[in-house]
Amino acid sequence: MSVPLRQNLRMASYLAVQKLKRNTKFPLLVELEPLFACNLGCAGCGKIQHPADQLRRRMPVEQAVSAIEECGSPMVSIAGGEPLMHPEIDKIVNALVAKKKFVYLCTNALLVRKWWHKFDFKPSPYFAFTIHLDGLRERHDKSVCQDGVFDEAVESIRWLQDRGFRVTTNTTVFNTDTPKTIIDVMDFLNDDLKVDQMMISPAYAYEKAPDQEHFPVVEETRALFSKAFADGNRKRWRLNHTPLFLDFLEGKRDFQCTAWGIPSYSLFGWQKPCYLMSDGYAATYKELIEETEWDKYGRGRDPRCANCMAHCGYEPTAVMATMGSLRESIRAVRG
Repeated sequence: MSVPLRQNLRMASYLAVQKLKRNTKFPLLVELEPLFACNLGCAGCGKIQHPADQLRRRMPVEQAVSAIEECGSPMVSIAGGEPLMHPEIDKIVNALVAKKKFVYLCTNALLVRKWWHKFDFKPSPYFAFTIHLDGLRERHDKSVCQDGVFDEAVESIRWLQDRGFRVTTNTTVFNTDTPKTIIDVMDFLNDDLKVDQMMISPAYAYEKAPDQEHFPVVEETRALFSKAFADGNRKRWRLNHTPLFLDFLEGKRDFQCTAWGIPSYSLFGWQKPCYLMSDGYAATYKELIEETEWDKYGRGRDPRCANCMAHCGYEPTAVMATMGSLRESIRAVRG
């Protein structure tokens, strides 16, 4: 199954309600950034380049929960920065889980075992740790610019699994990847570590990322994924994506971006227009939806979008296309 059944059913119900209410724009998932500070300086990351006073800030629990309640999203991905550097990240997670939100806590895993005693996380079908792994040892450590990170991430995954937590992974693909490097890491995660679900997405060319040379263009992305997914790999791997998004990565389908489908909320407010681009901030979710000029963005409209095939822009399009088709809905359930 491509997506957990409980999550699939919740999304189907949520989308049905939005249709009945005749809402044309609504969130499927919120990228919540309760801090910008990080304990790594990855070459391809453009999210942590802020002044020292901003890096010291931490979002209050009440503010984080209120933002999710305001927009009504059924799912939350908590990123940053490194979320485990937030002293009350467990309280944010537990408050959202209590409201039956599906919560994915994204982490590089360096602090999972080291700082576990500081937190009160509990296993839940609504909660998963999402560990960042861009490749096997040499490749991942080079990606995050620090030796030993891969080994700690692997040990943390096993450690969390032993304690009953759901563990998913997130892998970013660069133009230095080959079909083999993708296959190697996905096989390792799927067959050796046996994580619950895996997410994979092409890198986005952040303007502030230190490394500007290794972001893939559309043609490279399609060629990489079509070869990596061949020979039954795509069907065999436990991918946390809709089949239509995977079709999109392979070049079998083409979509326009749905930037409002996965909005981003940070210490600055609601980011316009999406998690990847910053053209200002809105104080409320209502303001974000009503005042952002959505038609300005997307491939063929904004040059910054030209080579973007990222999950946060195109998975929402795929989800809504799936839910609008009985055939694709059945396909999504079957995987």
